[in-house]
Amino acid sequence: MTSILTYTLKNLPSTSKWALRFSLRPLSCSSQLRAAPAAQTKSKKTLAKPNIRNIVVVEGVRIPFLQSGTSGLLHRTNVPKDVVDYIIFGTVIQEVKTSNVAREAALGAGFSDKTPAHTVTMACISANQAMTTGVGLIASGQCDVVVAGGVELMSDVPIRHSRKMRKMLLDLNKAKTLGQRLSLISKFRLNFLSPELPAVAEFSTSETMGHSADRLAAAFAVSRLDQDEYALRSHSLAKKAQDEGLLSDVVPFKVPGKDTVTKDNGIRPSSLEQMAKLKPAFIKPYGTVTAANSSFLTDGASAMLIMAEEKALAMGYKPKAYLRDFVYVSQDPKDQLLLGPTYATPKVLERAGLTMTDIDAFEFHEAFSGQILANFKAMDSDWFAQNYMGRKTKVGSPPLEKFNNWGGSLSLGHPFGATGCRLVMAAANRLRKEGGQYGLVAACAAGGQGHAMIVEAYPK
Repeated sequence: MTSILTYTLKNLPSTSKWALRFSLRPLSCSSQLRAAPAAQTKSKKTLAKPNIRNIVVVEGVRIPFLQSGTSGLLHRTNVPKDVVDYIIFGTVIQEVKTSNVAREAALGAGFSDKTPAHTVTMACISANQAMTTGVGLIASGQCDVVVAGGVELMSDVPIRHSRKMRKMLLDLNKAKTLGQRLSLISKFRLNFLSPELPAVAEFSTSETMGHSADRLAAAFAVSRLDQDEYALRSHSLAKKAQDEGLLSDVVPFKVPGKDTVTKDNGIRPSSLEQMAKLKPAFIKPYGTVTAANSSFLTDGASAMLIMAEEKALAMGYKPKAYLRDFVYVSQDPKDQLLLGPTYATPKVLERAGLTMTDIDAFEFHEAFSGQILANFKAMDSDWFAQNYMGRKTKVGSPPLEKFNNWGGSLSLGHPFGATGCRLVMAAANRLRKEGGQYGLVAACAAGGQGHAMIVEAYPK
């Protein structure tokens, strides 16, 4: 984390009636494995608003995203440390010793102890929250320069003693006499030693996200083949982008005690035949979500340098993109846990005065293939818009030729607290490469929450 700163059909849901609406609408990705051609440069309005500061992304970096259990920004930008007004990072599974990991990373990276830093957590959109918090600080005039990002280390998650063991240890610490200590120890049982792993289930529903994704895929009639084809698309496009050097936000990282890693190691294009051999991972034996069409546990960190436009230009920087309108949404965490993009996309488009046809680059978080394809179907349904979203018409689904053209979380990986920055930088870099003007970033998150943001290319 310091280095990224320094080196920058069972159990159908209650909404099973959805399947009746969507069962006749197959969605295949087999013809969409190629990246989109460069977008035609268009003359569009800018989203600048009167009397509101323009906020820009100067640069963004990330260390290679690594599969859990396998093997920075200042150098890239040469920004003076004393210019940074505030540091915000997102993380999900927190280490108790570094609960405010943003502050500890800032100090470790050599920032002044006078530079405030705080950590946010909002499940899979924690880095998104870090970024938009920074946007708010700059827009309000509180700050001119903010470093925002996120980090997750799934290879070394905190594992607690059981509640009974914790209580005994705390009581022993309070015991004042030998008799009290012996009395407490006599109550010890072997099952006290059973560890508590970090929760992988929703607290409100006691259901894992994978189980929910399986039910969502069934509800929207997304087949196993559809999901495997989409996952293959993600890995194939990520491999192509990696081979062509398009993932320019990745910086080398020296893993302590191991070699320096220079690229994401979860990109593994397979074949539909091999993927079909995998068994269901959550709803057995009839589920359709497998290890091949799900994002994998990932270690990684990301960071972005966000500035007021006038400050960036005064310091001689050429920004990459404007950060424009954004929204957060929440919905039912049981049957709509992963539909955040469906709810957030029309809202952010309306705020920006845009339509889906105005968007040149879509970057959505891929938690599961089934989640992405279910969102596509929900977004393309007038019935869903009218009955569940209170909208008159559908927003429409993103065209695949503009969607996640350099891979996504299924292939690149998903460090919970860091993915948001990757999405924004992918959109910004794609707009520069493909000649587009507007990008739309969207993501779902645990708790039934979601986020969407408009990114506008900075004029060349």
